[in-house]
Amino acid sequence: MSSKPATDNAHNESAVWEQDRRHVLHPFQHFSSFNVDGSLVIQNGEGCYLSDDSGKRYFDAIGGMWCTNIGLGRQEMADAIAAQVTEMAYANPFVDMTNVPAATLAAKLAELAPGDLNHVLFSCGGSTANDLAYRIIRMYQGARGKPQKRHILSRLDSYHGCTYLAASIGGKPSDRVSEFDYITDWIHHLSSPDLYKAPKHIKSEADLCDYLVDEMEQKIIELGADNIAAFYAEPILGSGGVIVPPEGYNKRTWELCQKYDILYVADEVVTAFGRLGHWFVSKDVFDIQPDIITCAKGLSSGYLPLGATIFSDKIYDVMANDDDRFFAAGQTYAGHPVSCAAALKNIEIMEREKLFDNVNAVGPYFEEQLRTLLDLPNVGDVRGTKFMMCVVNVRNKETREFFPAEVNISKRISNHCEELGLIVRPIMDLNVMSPPLTMTRDDVDFVVATLRKAIELTMDDLEREGVLQT
Repeated sequence: MSSKPATDNAHNESAVWEQDRRHVLHPFQHFSSFNVDGSLVIQNGEGCYLSDDSGKRYFDAIGGMWCTNIGLGRQEMADAIAAQVTEMAYANPFVDMTNVPAATLAAKLAELAPGDLNHVLFSCGGSTANDLAYRIIRMYQGARGKPQKRHILSRLDSYHGCTYLAASIGGKPSDRVSEFDYITDWIHHLSSPDLYKAPKHIKSEADLCDYLVDEMEQKIIELGADNIAAFYAEPILGSGGVIVPPEGYNKRTWELCQKYDILYVADEVVTAFGRLGHWFVSKDVFDIQPDIITCAKGLSSGYLPLGATIFSDKIYDVMANDDDRFFAAGQTYAGHPVSCAAALKNIEIMEREKLFDNVNAVGPYFEEQLRTLLDLPNVGDVRGTKFMMCVVNVRNKETREFFPAEVNISKRISNHCEELGLIVRPIMDLNVMSPPLTMTRDDVDFVVATLRKAIELTMDDLEREGVLQT
């Protein structure tokens, strides 16, 4: 994305663009292109829309970064945040101190979470929520006399964050760079539950499910169940490609964890707080009871940073069974009163406005209309559910051949979308969408029509360049 000034005239917009280009290192920044193109400078946000520093308006189909669930610019959120800043901007969260918003929010999360998930460790985001989950896992396993249970199972194409541990647990090949180190001796990645890229001998979802479940059980047997601490799993894989696992997969992998005494960590950083029309989807959609749920993003709808690791009575009771034991981890901003006040107001708005009803009503229409793009010759797949969707772009639809990486297909498409007033997220061969929960059917029509036009313009460009097969 870029709003590079067209001239060198000194004015406020170009100054901001240049300051950012010179001084800000962005997450996942591509150095060479960024040094030329810089950033799209966003000045204003209201509802589902963003405006750049020139006043151009965009429909934000990404929802910020899977997170602006209630939409931007809500005055009552600003009022709640300001009121908490005035009353008490910060309080020490360590050892035996708390604050009213943190305690109130923890009780609310325990109420909303399934089963006996009654305990909350706050942090600053999804990465830290997943990182701290492992601290809880290790203390639990050690406290019950099984310190050798330290290995982690995860999946290719999974994404669990950017801390050293969370990035190591994640399994997106495109995120791994040679300059970084990753934990490889006790973190193990199973196959991705992606039917579109499955081995050729797998012909159906049922075949894929059987294959993946068998693979997981064989890996457990190979490593030894007594050595495996936990399995990390997104109910629907997010940044790895909006991959909806085959029917029955989530339940059967959870059952394997139950069988072999392995903790199940549901990474609901993306899926929780309404993206699929529920507070949490593990139980309500996939009928599983995790030992731990991690969440962030929609927890505060992006108004302030906040993450939470919600875990079971079973885990807490084991950790707390020694009078001399203490939990030796935490963050300065854990349970930050202003962030927690924002989350409480965010949840109140979701409940009062019945935003999940809108997701459950508009979501199927979004799926249906996006799938009309399958008539385009270079759209290989449209997948996802409700307000978590993506389009898969291919060079050859029949053979499922993808474009070479240097074509940068999804970025080309997102650039055309941007020119047309729409923001979608490019990830490798995918264009991902996770709009605010307030999106309407009219908004869906705009998103789909604009994305269609952007894909057509991109294919025209590639045909002129000789990239497309004729």
